[in-house]
Amino acid sequence: MMNAKPSSVEEYLTWCSPEVREKLEQMRTTILKAVPKAKEVISYNMPAYKTSEVLVYFAGAKKHIGFYPSNSGVSAFKKELKKYVTSTGAIQFPLDKPLPLKLIADISQFRAAEAEARAEIKKKKKP
Repeated sequence: MMNAKPSSVEEYLTWCSPEVREKLEQMRTTILKAVPKAKEVISYNMPAYKTSEVLVYFAGAKKHIGFYPSNSGVSAFKKELKKYVTSTGAIQFPLDKPLPLKLIADISQFRAAEAEARAEIKKKKKP
């Protein structure tokens, strides 16, 4: 499977170990409940959730789940994310700890509101 690219979130999940897949399924369910208008897509070979723009991505790794809500999603929740490894636009949730599902939902909703506001601004600029 050199350089294989998943064609769907379902396919991506089948490529993960059972331990990682379980966490990713929790994340997937949480995001879809938090942002029901979001469409599931594959972007950069990762599951992503999109409205007028991609809101968040996630990916499985050996020791953590990567959650990618863009720089604004990380900086807006800086205080809540203190106990996690973060970088510009990325958060690492350790595999050996429960996922912070409420935080994931809150960040996803924040990103959806941000995308909606940006889309409204673009709409108003059009003649």
